Amino acid sequence: MLTLAEATLVLATVYELNPKDQAKAIGMLLNDRSLVLQDPETVAEALKLFRAKPGLGFSDCLMLHVARKAGHLPLGTFDRNLAKAEGAQKL
Repeated sequence: MLTLAEATLVLATVYELNPKDQAKAIGMLLNDRSLVLQDPETVAEALKLFRAKPGLGFSDCLMLHVARKAGHLPLGTFDRNLAKAEGAQKL
């Protein structure tokens, strides 16, 4: 999952893809039968949140859903935008 988070950062910063195009790329990776992603259900949930709230950034959405799956909510964060998401709280 770390590689996927890093890939989305590169898509945003190096290739300057907007959130909609980043989500499209993540969806393509998620649906590619030749790739194996760690915990695809969590990635799919993170992608769903990212599509609904692209201002969060995919890595934040992924982090929140990893914490949710592990039963570690609320997720404490210093990020004001992430703190507004269900399951997160501002530290």
